[in-house]
Amino acid sequence: MSKIVLTTIINAPAQRCFDVSRDIDVHVASTAHTGERAIAGRTSGLIGAGETVTWRAKHFGVWQNLTSKITEFDSPNYFADEMIEGAFKSFTHKHYFIGDDKQTIMRDEFIFASPLGLLGKLANWLFLKRYMTALLLKRNEVIKKVAERAKLLA
Repeated sequence: MSKIVLTTIINAPAQRCFDVSRDIDVHVASTAHTGERAIAGRTSGLIGAGETVTWRAKHFGVWQNLTSKITEFDSPNYFADEMIEGAFKSFTHKHYFIGDDKQTIMRDEFIFASPLGLLGKLANWLFLKRYMTALLLKRNEVIKKVAERAKLLA
């Protein structure tokens, strides 16, 4: 298992950050470089408790599908999504929001296991963890920009 922990300070209320983080359209914008799009389940708008989304994206030159489900949901403090089908052996992405009406600390914990046993562990050590960290940092950068826009979702 590998774990990536990221903290992003956003100058916006926690509820706005929470909602932007679960917005399918914002996610698509943050992963445009992979051609990612939602193809099944919730395909636009705000994903909620118990809902699924299937993503299709190109990673490492290969088109892949990944389905995740919102397994925990406590608005506006926390939600978690888990892969139910895809290229990883497993993953859980926990999203925490601590803030007030002016500023929010958004904390991500991305816990994953690579497939393919020792070969997967080697790939993780060589490049996968760095790749996933960069992907999450880009996502958080977009979330921050969208959430900090005046009167978004207000």
